Amino acid sequence: MQPVQEYDVVVVGAGAVGENVADRASRTGLDVALVDAELVGGECSYWACMPSKAMLRPGDVLAAARAVPGVRGVEGLDVAAVLARRDEVAAHWDDSGQVAWVEGAGLTLLRGHARLTGERELQVTGPAGDVRVVARCAVVLATGSSAVVPDAFADVRPWTSREATSAQQVPARLAVVGGGVVAVEMATAYADLGAQVEVLVRGDRLLPRAEPFAGEAVLAALVDRGVRVSTGASVTQAARHGDEVRLRVEHRGGPGEGAVAPREVVADEVLVATGRRPRSDDLGVEHVGLVPGEPVEVDDALQVQGVPGGWLFAAGDVTGRTATTHQGKYDARVVGDVIAARFAARGGKPVDAARVPRGVTREAEEGAGAWSRFRATADVAAVPQVVFGRPQVAWVGMTQEEAARAGVDVDVVGYEIGDVAGASVTDPAYRGRAQVLVDRERDVLVGATFVGPDVAEMLHAATVAVVGEVPLDRLWHAVPAYPTVSEVWLRLLEAAGR
Repeated sequence: MQPVQEYDVVVVGAGAVGENVADRASRTGLDVALVDAELVGGECSYWACMPSKAMLRPGDVLAAARAVPGVRGVEGLDVAAVLARRDEVAAHWDDSGQVAWVEGAGLTLLRGHARLTGERELQVTGPAGDVRVVARCAVVLATGSSAVVPDAFADVRPWTSREATSAQQVPARLAVVGGGVVAVEMATAYADLGAQVEVLVRGDRLLPRAEPFAGEAVLAALVDRGVRVSTGASVTQAARHGDEVRLRVEHRGGPGEGAVAPREVVADEVLVATGRRPRSDDLGVEHVGLVPGEPVEVDDALQVQGVPGGWLFAAGDVTGRTATTHQGKYDARVVGDVIAARFAARGGKPVDAARVPRGVTREAEEGAGAWSRFRATADVAAVPQVVFGRPQVAWVGMTQEEAARAGVDVDVVGYEIGDVAGASVTDPAYRGRAQVLVDRERDVLVGATFVGPDVAEMLHAATVAVVGEVPLDRLWHAVPAYPTVSEVWLRLLEAAGR
């Protein structure tokens, strides 16, 4: 007979999202277990956000230094040192520090792969065999997402984002298939490190979820640095010959053009960055009426829909609502507080009053509405996104296309960031653009996009304005310091007629 372990709450997935769920859910005395077969800390810590930004930062610093007249002795990058620093940031793919945090937070870590077997029940297969795990109150799925690799690349051992952010050698030639965040960031990083990079984009532009001017700026910057970018390009065949990968690429001709002959792209490595899918295919969700491989649909309290009993929750990429670590951690804070409030009375551990967040009570959660701590309203109204290419692209809320689909009548207000005094001090040739969308009916911001050096640090002000629905007449009184790049806010408001 399998051994049985019982906990109040079981969180499947010990990445950044799962860690945050477990920590917050435990604060009213609930006994919480985290289950994962991989490294504690998850994708962001070891193969995504952290190592990728460590790879990009040296090129950003070098470009910034070279842009300032009077700076001397600026040489190229030390590739070995860049990769060594990347390894440090990824903790050398050792999760002992994260494990220590889990244990210090009073959580239980179960090493193994978890699958649902029924209501509040899971089977965990780990180093010591199978264990039956029972959740007295709730189960939370926080398993994230995995890279999509089309069948055409099945036999060429392609890189995904994991290999791209952990490689110990820089290939002389790198083909990047895709046009989204991973494609742009890794094309930038590897071009900085000396690789000959070609980007193959099936669609018509880079960063299709951002405003078109953002993708155009990134495209121009990549080309300026010697990266070849082909849009309307589909890889129909891929084969590895020794140390080379050969790709057959077919191009979609433009209006009035005849057929475009296929061509061959030869590279030492190929990075497939064609999207990600929710990691729900081997979770046993079919045992509770859900479809494996599909997003786990949740409401704004992150409770899974279609599963009776109110015991199953999900957060992060696996839900299909969000695709960034920061938004997943926001979901985690919400669902952690929901669980802490709903099931507090059932917890078996002593409650440390100092750890209980203010207002986390059953009564508060039962009466919660939009924009409360118990509802993930921002998932549909104010999602921030940053692409750490060069230039950086940062946006929050709606794009023009999304506003049109939603039937929101907006004024589009743009300004060249390089015309702000602070930008000219930063770089005499500063190039960038800011754009905001103003809801005409309510006179509040519903979207903002920034393109330029270090604009990621400008995004949170826009996020606050969108989330807070700050009227433009009040925003006019938020005076930006001079001379800073943030003075673009004043120029945007002036352009909006204030």
